[in-house]
Amino acid sequence: MTIVFASNNKNKISEIQAMLPDSIQIRSLEDISCFEDIPETADTIEGNAILKADYVRQKYGYDCFADDSGLEVDALHGKPGVYSARYAGNQKSDSDNIDKLLFELKHITNRKANFKTVIALNFNGKLHLFTGIADGEITLDKIGTLGFGYDPVFLPVGYDLTFAQISQAEKALVSHRGKAMKQLIDFLKN
Repeated sequence: MTIVFASNNKNKISEIQAMLPDSIQIRSLEDISCFEDIPETADTIEGNAILKADYVRQKYGYDCFADDSGLEVDALHGKPGVYSARYAGNQKSDSDNIDKLLFELKHITNRKANFKTVIALNFNGKLHLFTGIADGEITLDKIGTLGFGYDPVFLPVGYDLTFAQISQAEKALVSHRGKAMKQLIDFLKN
């Protein structure tokens, strides 16, 4: 089975393809000649995932899944949330986003946070949603060089290593994206 994943984020595509069984292959937006930026104008993570999946289905006619993820920090009342990728500005810099987050938490002791991923799947004319959540806390500094996004500052519950310190395979077992992907894979297999 081949299905479109509404993304051109090479890190995310690689991470997701590694989670899929060999029987499921994904095509990126680039693979279907979709080069425009799909608007992410919803005010929720679920809404943005749905917008992207609907866009590909309506404009290109493919069965498609799209995800949106966000880091929700308790002390910041759920921020950066839906704005995680552009928290420090529209340049979407992982480093700038982390720096802003660490600055805002500098004097805060409650560092509890969670990562949330919602996958919207348009399949055979129906919409399906899959949600994964990883609980943890924000570290005081960046630790590790693996992964992307906020991985160097996210310490998942039960671990003494950040997402940026564990392998892609191990991260897939405990991450928000991994949990949502497991639901998607189970659905596609059945």
